[in-house]
Amino acid sequence: MTGIKQWVVKEPWLDLHCELGEGPYYEVATNTLRFVDIKKKELHTINVAQEPMSLKTLQLDMPIGVTANIEGDNPQEKILIAGKSGIYILERKTGEVELLKKFYDNEEKDERLRSNDGAVDPQGRFWVGTMNDFWLGDVYAEGSLFRFNSDLSRTTLKTDLTIPNSVGWSLDHKTLYFVHTTAKHILAYTYSPTTGSISDERIFYQHPGPGFPDGFRIDKEGFIWQAIYGEGKVLRISTEGKEGKVVGEVSFPTRNITCPVFVGTEIWVTTAAEEDEREVESLRYGGGIFKCDVGVGGRKEFEFRLERDV
Repeated sequence: MTGIKQWVVKEPWLDLHCELGEGPYYEVATNTLRFVDIKKKELHTINVAQEPMSLKTLQLDMPIGVTANIEGDNPQEKILIAGKSGIYILERKTGEVELLKKFYDNEEKDERLRSNDGAVDPQGRFWVGTMNDFWLGDVYAEGSLFRFNSDLSRTTLKTDLTIPNSVGWSLDHKTLYFVHTTAKHILAYTYSPTTGSISDERIFYQHPGPGFPDGFRIDKEGFIWQAIYGEGKVLRISTEGKEGKVVGEVSFPTRNITCPVFVGTEIWVTTAAEEDEREVESLRYGGGIFKCDVGVGGRKEFEFRLERDV
């Protein structure tokens, strides 16, 4: 691909075989990576400076789509999670969860839907999307994109979604980017830091290949690093101008790349199992954790500002 910087990764750093590895989050203070296996209902933690044998796994009784830190809390003890029916505080040592706010005020929707990806905005509000749970066997346009404020009030930003995915903000906090996987695009919005409202929806990047945009992260230079599920790659996309332009590509030996995260100047990526038995190499490495030094770091993650009773 002329003019596009390329990196090639040949094997996983952690050959874990997740069914659906997702939600990687780097904890700077402890140099640990946490990530989830949504299908297996697991939260994994690993020290990135140690051998893969440092992996620890917490088994839960519900799927977790994404996690975030809570301002003022030690993330080794408590984190925010988007789970089956809403957002929760997870006690990491015991696995106990405390429901903070539900996604829906409807038991049927609670049963049919689960969380997927999300992120905390620069003002400490938590954004998360929902989609159909695995037991339905397919996805329908029943998902939504929510914003949870510090006082736990809930705002619905978008409805009729199939697979809502990553949310992120430009370096100047004026633009919000949002992936709708099944539509194969990244949407861009004018973002109001004060109110958290979004407006002026437009397609920022439309993926032309057979794969599907999944999770992304934004680097310190403002570029989007977009995982492409089904194509074995992460794309670096420029955010200059009204339309995204691919300027870099990291290739992996398994197809189902789900989400990257920055650890220093490396991207570490989660993946999902390969279901096509003809894809021998992809089957071998599917579900593993991969890493690649791309020469640029990621922006700092924002933390959820939970209002507390005094």
